[in-house]
Amino acid sequence: MLKEKLLELREQAIENIGSADGLKALQDVHVRFLGKKGPITEVLKGMGKLSAEERPVVGQLANEVRKMIAAKIEEKKADLEAKLLEMKLESEKIDVTLPGRKTVTGNHHLLGSIIREVEDLFIGLGFSIEEGPEVEQDYYNFEALNLPKDHPARDMQDSFYITDEILMRTHTSPVQAHTLEKHKGVGPVKVICPGKVYRRDNDDATHSHQFMQIEGLYVDHNVRLSDLKGILTVFAKHMFGADREIRLRPSFFPFTEPSVEMDISCFRCGGHGCNVCKGTGWIEILGAGMVHPNVLRMSGFDPSEYTGFAFGMGPERIAMLKYGIEDIRNFYTDDIRFLKQFNRA
Repeated sequence: MLKEKLLELREQAIENIGSADGLKALQDVHVRFLGKKGPITEVLKGMGKLSAEERPVVGQLANEVRKMIAAKIEEKKADLEAKLLEMKLESEKIDVTLPGRKTVTGNHHLLGSIIREVEDLFIGLGFSIEEGPEVEQDYYNFEALNLPKDHPARDMQDSFYITDEILMRTHTSPVQAHTLEKHKGVGPVKVICPGKVYRRDNDDATHSHQFMQIEGLYVDHNVRLSDLKGILTVFAKHMFGADREIRLRPSFFPFTEPSVEMDISCFRCGGHGCNVCKGTGWIEILGAGMVHPNVLRMSGFDPSEYTGFAFGMGPERIAMLKYGIEDIRNFYTDDIRFLKQFNRA
């Protein structure tokens, strides 16, 4: 009697599995036939009433039916899952023939491009790049650069002080002082120092309270003013054209002696005179000079053994001259119409 019931359950399970149209329906078939309260379990509970000869035969058949139903369910499940995946792939199909969306890329800011161009030039000349804090100690911003307390030349740079001894740096020269100090009196030192600087200026077409500087420093045995002139000539020809000439005029900076202003021959008129050079044929471009012995001494270098030169330039001024930009504020207002003119990426 139990044997016939098991065979009947097998046929019913096969029919139910075949008609299951989804995973939930298939799960219901699994629970109905193989669950703890299913008919096969009930058959096994009644085996205690069988004779000793019938019990192993019915037990073996029950296990075979259970395994067969489980195998059929797994087979059906795999088939249903494959069909679901196929339907999903079909519904989510990507049309690879559609044109792609163009990626909008940014460009380097004009000032960033000028700074990188200067950096590449001086790295090629054997200089390295040094950076320093924008919030600086008064000592490194002034005193280590031959500007002691109450020195009148401090009035040349109206400063943003945070405390009596802490300020926003007014130039990148403090980086030079830090670098010299780090070398502990042993040369050579050959660096350029690009970065932001801050001064209490009223913003207008040619002034800004925050702007960029690039300063250079070379200290070694027997460094001469002629070496400075040679380096600056290479710089001028690289940035403004191979036919540029330079001239050095005497000037004053507390941290250099002698000090000079450098002019380049006008790249618009070739030195004949125009509105760019104000009719002189020359354009002032940067300040420079031989490092003052006091600056060397305060940084641990012996001025009887070492000499050096320093120079400082403004990337904004270079860009304004090179591209005919009349208002320094254009660099900082993020007007995309202005910036797009100088796509140098």
